[in-house]
Amino acid sequence: MIEVSGITKSYGATKALAGVDLTVERGTVLGLLGPNGAGKTTLVRILATLLKPDSGTARIDGIDVLAEPQRARELIGLAGQYAAVDELLTGRENLEMVGRLYGLPRHEARKRAAEVLERLTLTDAGNRAVRTYSGGMRRRLDLGASLVGRPSVLILDEPTTGLDPRTRSELWDFLHDLVHQGTTVLLTTQYLDEADILADRIVVIDRGSVIAEGAPDELKQRQGGDVVDLKVSDPSVIPTDAEMLSGIAGRPQIDSRSGRILVPVGGERGVDVLTAVARKMTDNNIALDDLAIHRPSLDDVFLALTGHTTATETDTTHDGDAPPGAANRRSRRAQRAGAVS
Repeated sequence: MIEVSGITKSYGATKALAGVDLTVERGTVLGLLGPNGAGKTTLVRILATLLKPDSGTARIDGIDVLAEPQRARELIGLAGQYAAVDELLTGRENLEMVGRLYGLPRHEARKRAAEVLERLTLTDAGNRAVRTYSGGMRRRLDLGASLVGRPSVLILDEPTTGLDPRTRSELWDFLHDLVHQGTTVLLTTQYLDEADILADRIVVIDRGSVIAEGAPDELKQRQGGDVVDLKVSDPSVIPTDAEMLSGIAGRPQIDSRSGRILVPVGGERGVDVLTAVARKMTDNNIALDDLAIHRPSLDDVFLALTGHTTATETDTTHDGDAPPGAANRRSRRAQRAGAVS
């Protein structure tokens, strides 16, 4: 349903995308993972016909997004990192307006707005001004706006950023339903548990290039079995401690955000590696706050692949939307509905 081949994009000396290839099968979810600045949002903007690449091709259901952007837009629903809704309108008015921008007759736009409000459990709030909505309600309404046109492809750029756990879970259930009904989803996210739950396949992108892809379980298996996870009391000695543990089993990885050291067990017995790590720490009088062994998670996979966590790098100018003002929100709504190029 989505085909990307050899996509490149540079901003001066900065190479945002360096020849990205990926495909998304119909009725599945592809999770696009990467740290801030990796190129995820740049790729999303190209697929959504909002940005032209320097080279390469991108197709939505066989339609070239560069040669026929208007036809491609008719197939796409887009929800970005920030809710692009008009606070002065009601929720219902926002959805009806987007429906009209899609070219729907007034009665059909009204009908679909009502359907979306019900689907997102916003019917009771539908006639309230959006400025009275909570952050979670605005995100749900923004997602609803991307569904008014009944797109066959839904592109979601970190849609649950800033949401509370309950609202995130509700959106996950909603996306499961959409995919079950045949919608194809491209999801960028920094929440690796979200990707683990939702994605049929995952593509990891770093510094503009694809560095790994596969089903979540496949990526975990490549990590090489169990992981010994330890947290030292003194963060300043983490690099030294990691180096000291390098001869026990697999090469240790440092999660600087949480102050933890991860030692892949590899072909060794997990209990033997755990015992060896504990003995090494004790012999060197290094205090531990925590020591455990567990199956690898996507966090472990990501750390092993990139050497850092999803939140390590800072946003770049070209890969990460700034919070939009009212004028920018109106422009993005029009772009999403295909009213402007």
